[in-house]
Amino acid sequence: MSALILLGVSLPALLGIGFTSLAAEPEARNSGKTEVELFETAYQLHMSGELEEAIRFYGLSIEVKPTAKAHTFLGWAYSHQGNYDKAIAECLKAIELDPDYGNPYNDIGAYYIEKGMYEEAIPFLKQAIEAKDYLHYEFPHFNLGRVYVTKGMYREAMEEFKKALEIEPNYLPAQVFLEMLSRYTAET
Repeated sequence: MSALILLGVSLPALLGIGFTSLAAEPEARNSGKTEVELFETAYQLHMSGELEEAIRFYGLSIEVKPTAKAHTFLGWAYSHQGNYDKAIAECLKAIELDPDYGNPYNDIGAYYIEKGMYEEAIPFLKQAIEAKDYLHYEFPHFNLGRVYVTKGMYREAMEEFKKALEIEPNYLPAQVFLEMLSRYTAET
């Protein structure tokens, strides 16, 4: 997984599909843990690099109570394995549960970027920008800028990087891309 997806994906990213088996279902119900406790365990495992166990616990959390956040994070874990199709599927489930939640829209856009499917990324990134519930609006602006760079739309890319920096002035990836693009366009 590239550093760009780590920087561009909404850090709270959420999703999950078809993960849990019938055998896992009783495990979730019998564990006595809440979906929040299971999610927190999954997140800790995820951050420590234990992806298989994180995926299992995100799935258990979803078995207890499906949430957009859990599905988005399950998708994020799948993306760390390079499984962007499963990641996208989980994010789509998150959107079904909460269409106002911005994270899965940005994440789908970032996953399409990683797959080289730039046109497909654009509508999801624009939806993330318009989402009612999102903590990191700088991410979809940055990712949209990345798409515009690949399309040779440098002026538009620079505008998106500037918007990301208006939202979060210390967002280093946007600073770096804007500076590099400014230098490149000045030379051409």
